Order: sequence, then C-alpha cells, then structure tokens
Amino acid sequence: VQLQASGGGLVQAGGSLSMSCVVSVSGGEFSSYSMGWFRQAPGKGRQFVAAGNVSGVEVYADSVKGRFTISRDNTKNTVSLQMNSLKFEDTAVYYCAARSGGVAVLAARYPYWGQGTQVTVSS
Repeated sequence: VQLQASGGGLVQAGGSLSMSCVVSVSGGEFSSYSMGWFRQAPGKGRQFVAAGNVSGVEVYADSVKGRFTISRDNTKNTVSLQMNSLKFEDTAVYYCAARSGGVAVLAARYPYWGQGTQVTVSS
C-alpha cells in the first residue's frame, strides 16, 4: 500500500485548504481500508485529526470538529481533508494513513503512511 499526499500550503487564519491522498493498493481493495489524517507540529508528537471508513463512519479530534471534513472517493482511491476556519494552531505537517479494518485514532494502528505535507496558517 502506497500513499501519495498533495495539497496544503500557506493560508491566513480563517481561510480554507484542502488536501488529498491517493492510495495505491496491490492485491486488495481500497474500500477495505480505513483512512486517517494526522498532524505533527514542531516539537510535538503526531496528533490524530480525522479518520473514516467506507461505511461512512467518521471520527474527528475535538480541536477540528466542525471545521474539518474527511471524505473519500472510492472510484479514485482518494481520501481528502477539507479544512475550514483554519487557526494558527492548525499549523503542522499533515500525514495521511491507512489501515485494514476499522477506524482508529491511534497512529500506531496505521501501518501505511504517506509523506507529510505542510500546512501553515498565518495569524
């Protein structure tokens, strides 16, 4: 399983950004994977942001609930994260991750990771 993330960038506080992650699955179906987004700010550990599965189960960190939305397009093997009303504290490197099975909020439960993409929110 390989993940390729894109998007992110620089935005002013209150603005919006979106990120996408294309998942390449060999010998399996993308629909069988739960997808997660995590972030890591400088000097901090990797933090859960959002996760979802093909059945429509979605879980969000309290800090992003109501502002971020995770979605997936199973025809394109893609998971996206729409980020609205961005705050300075959302600044971090964002990672997409995949796991076979149910939704999880712990980074250690995800064996597959994309490269990080930087999100910078200016105050």
